[in-house]
This record gives sequence, C-alpha cells and structure tokens, in this order.
Amino acid sequence: MRIVSAGQMRSIDSNAINYFGIPGSILMENAALAVVREIKIILLKDEKKSLRGLRAVILAGKGNNGGDGLAVARHLCVLGMEVTVFLFGNPAELQGDAKLNYELFQKMGEKIIPVEDEKQLRLFKLALMQSQVAVDALYGIGFKGEIPESLAGFIEDLNKADLPVVCVDIPSGLEADTGKVHTIAVQGDVTVTFGLPKLGHFLGEGLIYTGRLVIDQISIPEKVIGEEKIFAYLLTDEVIRPLIPARHILGHKGTHGRAVLIGGSLGMSGAVILAGKSALRCGAGLLQIVTPEAIAETVDLGVIEATVWPAKDYEMLSVNAWSVIQERLQGADACAVGPGLRQTESFLNVIKNILIETDVPVVLDADALNLISREPDVLSLRKGRGNLILTPHPGEMARICGCSIDEVQENRLKIALAKALEWGAIVVLKGAGSVVASPDGRVFLNPTGNAGLGTGGTGDVLTGSIMSWIAQGVPPLGAACMGVYLHGKAGDVLKDQFGLSGFTASEVADCLPRVRKEIEQLGDF
Repeated sequence: MRIVSAGQMRSIDSNAINYFGIPGSILMENAALAVVREIKIILLKDEKKSLRGLRAVILAGKGNNGGDGLAVARHLCVLGMEVTVFLFGNPAELQGDAKLNYELFQKMGEKIIPVEDEKQLRLFKLALMQSQVAVDALYGIGFKGEIPESLAGFIEDLNKADLPVVCVDIPSGLEADTGKVHTIAVQGDVTVTFGLPKLGHFLGEGLIYTGRLVIDQISIPEKVIGEEKIFAYLLTDEVIRPLIPARHILGHKGTHGRAVLIGGSLGMSGAVILAGKSALRCGAGLLQIVTPEAIAETVDLGVIEATVWPAKDYEMLSVNAWSVIQERLQGADACAVGPGLRQTESFLNVIKNILIETDVPVVLDADALNLISREPDVLSLRKGRGNLILTPHPGEMARICGCSIDEVQENRLKIALAKALEWGAIVVLKGAGSVVASPDGRVFLNPTGNAGLGTGGTGDVLTGSIMSWIAQGVPPLGAACMGVYLHGKAGDVLKDQFGLSGFTASEVADCLPRVRKEIEQLGDF
C-alpha cells in the first residue's frame, strides 16, 4: 500500500482538480460521505436502523479540513441527526469550497457556534455530554507545530469525553509528515483519510492518535495518483504473502537455506540462542553457529538442531575467530553477525573480512553495529560485493551516525533512507513503527507490533528471522520486510493472549510459524 507526504497529497489533489478536471467541491463531498459512512458503522448498532434523533458535535477549522467537517454536518442533518458545529475561525475568512459548505449548512438552520472565548468552551462541554459522536475537522495535513493554546482546552475535553471521535483526514495536532505531536492532539477512534494514507499515520505517535485508519480514494482516478512519484509503502498481509517461499516437494535441508550465525559471549549465550531458534522457526534448512568456546556447549544445548562451531576464543570472539568463520561461510546462503557478541576491538577486522572477502548476504546487528560505529566507513567496503542489511535500534543508529537518540527518533524515516543511500545497504531502523529503507530510495513502514516487544531478546529474534528468509531465497529487501512484519505480528498475537507484558522473546520466536501460516492461508479461500 502506498503512503504519501503532505506535499505529495496536495500535488495529487491539485492535479485531480486542475488537470483532470474534477471540481474541488466534488472531492470535498466525497470526503464527507466517506466520513458519514464510518459514523453510520459506529452508531447503527444494536439493531438501530436510523441516525434520526442522535446528536453529533463537530469541530471545524477555517481551511478545507473544516469545509469537510461542514459537509459532514450537512449530510448528518439530512439523515436526521441534530448537529452542532463549533467553528474555530471567523466565518468571513472562509474561502472556496469551505465557504460554500458553510453557506449550505447555514441555510439548513442548524447550530453553528463561532468560537471566540471560554464561553464557547462551556457550551462545548455541554454538547459533548449530549452527543453520541464527535468529528474532528480542525486541522488537515498542512498542520505543523503546536496546537494554539486557545484550542488546547477543547481538544483536552474532547479526548476526555466518553464518545467515539472520528478524525477527518488526520487527527488535529498530528503532523502529517513526521507523526510528531508537540503538545496535544486529538485522540481518534477512527481516522478517515483521503486519497492515500499519510506518513504521519504510521510514524512517531501517529499509530497512537490515528486509531482505526480508513482510506477512501474519494474518486481520485488511479491515473492521477500513478503520476506522483511515491517512495513510501505500508507493509500488509497482501504485500508479505507473495514473498513467503514455497517448499518444493523434492526439497531437503540442503535446499532450504544454509545460514551462518556469528555471535555470543560469556554471559550472553541467550542472544545467539534466540537468533538461532528464530532462524529455524522461520524455516532455514541448515544452521551453523560460530560462538566462543566458553559457551559452545550451552548454545549447542539451547539450539539442538544447529551445528555449533567453537571459535579459537574462550570468552568472546576476536580476530582469532576468522579462520573458523571463513570456513563456515563457504557455501552459505546468508550470514548474521552480532547477537550477544560484545565489543572486542580486534573483531572489527573480522567484520571487514566478511564484507570484503565474501559475497554472502550479511545481516549486522547489536555489537557488530557498535563496533562499526568506531569506523563507519567500514560499511563502504561492502558496496558491489553482496547485500548488506543493518538492523539498528535508535541507540545503535545514533552511535553510527554520530548524533543523539532524540535526533534519530525525530527523523526516523529521513535518517534511515539517507543512510541506506549512503551505505548502499538495507537499513531496518527498529522501534515503534519500524522503518525498512532500501538503497534504491524506497521505504517500507511497518504497522505491526506493540510495546510488549520491548523486552530483552526480541531484537535477536528479528535478526535470526531476516537471516533465515534470505537463506531460503527471499530477496534481501523482501526478507527484511518479512522479518519486521511477521515479528510484529507475532507480538500482536501474544499481546491478545497475555496483554502488553509477560510474554518473552522465546515465545515471539515460537509464534513466527503461526503468523506465517495465517498469511499463507489468505489466498486459499
């Protein structure tokens, strides 16, 4: 599914109106009808067949988003609802289609209350108490910065009210390109967005405030949308399903992918065990693990299906491990380096050797990334020699980029894409709303996952998963997207079972086959 920035959506709207010839009033009317459809779904329950007699309160700004809200108000009145519109702006300042819809609603004789001072806030509180639904049409996708103090009280009361809130296009206070909320934003139960979803619905705090997202193309022709150069995409079941590799009836362990996992250290055997379990749960045919001698037996018992190769190091891997690693990489289909590794300075030379001397696709995670942060130029050694996938969390990304974690979090998409282009690598920037950036300029946003995945070992599970999919023949970009999406989906299944705490990384790994199977079966009906 394609995702656009605010500027791209404005360009699409402009082309639909000015070049294709669709009047803006028709687009606004279609947008309003899409919102009304969702309001019907929300309110027409318990065998209720009509909206007649129910009440709605609508917050309308002075721009086109407010015009959408006024059109919604008119349609709800036609359906028999009692509607009160709170207009945040001077009616004389309304222009174009927003002005038209203001005049049409005004002719219906319904309540329009211009907001001027705190007196209207008291009226708003009363309207909320008497209504069955609220519509947020204050600000659209052009909003940036902080909600004005004069409006903050209204949004605060709206968020506290015990009634469903439907947001028009995007929750007011949420930035469409970044998902940032600077002070306060409307907490939507449902957001009806127009044309295509926006980046801010999935970045930053977008997933928190958007609620259930409904996308309506509002009659914008595909020809118009297709002319826009879109670089961002949303991961969905339908995107992932074609990537899942099929098992050939004559296949065997040697044809189902040979993976090499490098990591572990004394006291950190769990990380490499979790990554190994995940790789096997995702279907790798043969897994070899290179790990220090001190934990080799522990790892062997932890992942009994794998072949464990003790390196010529006792507690942690160093340059001495290269000869063992080099031998294991011969004939491998994928390699992952980092889980539980610890930062032995000389091991950076091993990473350099892997990047220079092999063409095996490599996944770098955890302390492999922390070692690279000492010499970020090491990543340029890989260009033209094979695929490279980096899976940093925000702290690791900050160290590699030489910036603060806050800078990474505030510019997740921009930084991930810039570094993917710079390094010629696929970058998986982990965290809420993980970003997968490709060196070809595309980015993929992941909507799955939850706070329950914020526990030790889940990153190792992701690393093993991505390595496994590559080993089985999935293109590296597809493998990164699959790994991220299925990892989050497994977390969502466990959240439904246990809540947001109490499930472990091992259980995430064990759940991966289940969510893969569920997606595989989507096409069977």
